[in-house]
Amino acid sequence: MGVAPSMKAAQPLVAQPLVPSAQAAAMAAKAAAPRATPVTVTKTSAPYPGAAGSAGPARPAGAAGKVGAAAAAPAAAGPATAAGEAPNAKMKDIWPLYEAKMKKEGLNDAAIAAFKYNFSVLTSGQDTMIPESSISPVDTLPTYESLNVEEDSSLLRRTVVLKLNGGLGTGMGLEKAKSLLPVKQGHTFLDLIAQQVESMKDTFGTNVKFMLMNSFSTSADTLEALAKYPSLGTGSDLEFVQNKAPKVTEEDLKPATWAASPDLEWCPPGHGDLYPAMVGSGTLDKLLMQGIKYMFVSNSDNLGATLDLKLLTYFASTKAPFMMEVATRTDADKKGGHLAKDNKTGGLLLRETAQCPEEDEKEFQNVAKYKFFNTNNLWVDLEALADQFRKSGGALQLPVMKNGKTVDPRDKKSTKVLQLETAMGAAISCFPGATAVVIPRSRFAPVKTTNDLLALRSDAYTLTPDYRIELDPKRNGVPPNVKLDGAYKFVDAMDGMIPNGPPSLIDCKKLAIEGPVVFSPGVNLAGEVTIKNASGEKKAVAPGDYKDTTLML
Repeated sequence: MGVAPSMKAAQPLVAQPLVPSAQAAAMAAKAAAPRATPVTVTKTSAPYPGAAGSAGPARPAGAAGKVGAAAAAPAAAGPATAAGEAPNAKMKDIWPLYEAKMKKEGLNDAAIAAFKYNFSVLTSGQDTMIPESSISPVDTLPTYESLNVEEDSSLLRRTVVLKLNGGLGTGMGLEKAKSLLPVKQGHTFLDLIAQQVESMKDTFGTNVKFMLMNSFSTSADTLEALAKYPSLGTGSDLEFVQNKAPKVTEEDLKPATWAASPDLEWCPPGHGDLYPAMVGSGTLDKLLMQGIKYMFVSNSDNLGATLDLKLLTYFASTKAPFMMEVATRTDADKKGGHLAKDNKTGGLLLRETAQCPEEDEKEFQNVAKYKFFNTNNLWVDLEALADQFRKSGGALQLPVMKNGKTVDPRDKKSTKVLQLETAMGAAISCFPGATAVVIPRSRFAPVKTTNDLLALRSDAYTLTPDYRIELDPKRNGVPPNVKLDGAYKFVDAMDGMIPNGPPSLIDCKKLAIEGPVVFSPGVNLAGEVTIKNASGEKKAVAPGDYKDTTLML
């Protein structure tokens, strides 16, 4: 849960920490000394496939600064080596091809360092599984309700709210940022997020920093949409753009080439790119120089993930470098990843489905044993993040996932490739002293499908005066279970089903629709309702009340 579907399906490569090269070690030692004058890095990421129009908005030179100068540069050209192992000959032979390709494309040093680490893991041939014998359950964690802290609003001016906003919502038939989709009373995701931040500024009389990690596919449209909220900032004060990574030819591990469309040689590196993108763009240094210490990061499609002063105060009081919001697993979550304790280090880690050996699958799905999953709502101490980059020689050693594809996704006969991806939540294992807190399920309400969107637009959810979306109290914390016909997978088709607005779902436990229907005004559903139309021709659901029934049209 909480990880992009492509990452769930990917095969992870969980490597032992690599021994830094001599140059990386020297850079780390240099970083520990008194900080030098910031160094400017001017290279930026180029667009990956799907970028709207040109390469996107002009990018200002990113001041790599105190972090970038010491940590962003990639390690020496020699091979990365796992502890106690002989040099990785394959890495040594092939890496120069990737380094040259990425530099030619204009990728910054932090992006190159991150991919170099990922590629070294791929070529090392190390075991990739997290067996049951290596981990233990996390039995107890503090809960949101049990936190006993006096909320400190002065922390707000030292905090940045960061939303991941690189997705286009293609799974819902969208060709623009999913965050630009109207969700409630004409407000888009971005409208609600922006107004939440502005409401908090008004309430506490202090500034709250807000930023987005966009992709080149979402940047232009997003900045245009947010122009009506000038107090949030503009340009590089409001956003930075995620990197891209080269695809790897599966057969020989060399950089993939595709002369028919060179853009297809590149792919997004997963939302674990948050960390190197912050360094390479100069964003991390800029925030630190502005006195920002705490970062709350979440997905832009999760409207439950609001900046919560109680959680911020608690995080600050713990002095932890990293805190993950987790929720309690149910049977519906048993196939998704879970939180666990690393027996070797005693620290927390995430285990995803593909990291579990087949013989341990039963225990993996035991939600009574492994109780918690990652919501992707994360709290990060930015000073600790900068220190971790320095100590690691410029690349956080996140677990790497390899995702098998074809170089042209639309041509299944094209070259087989691997896409190397990381997830931002996996950083919990990179920070000694990282912690987690159990939150109400209401803080995890992602909109992944039109089923979710229809429920959100209905009267089962209400919009609060401070622009938060909450389940109506009558729902007792349980959202309606909506399952639409496959014909309504895309938003435009769903909109055609509810031209007068959604039916009332405030008293509806479950709604299933089979076949083409259109809702008339004044339809109220309660209990469990199934609507079927086998004729193939669109038919209307007449105004009225329907409770615990199957309606045949």
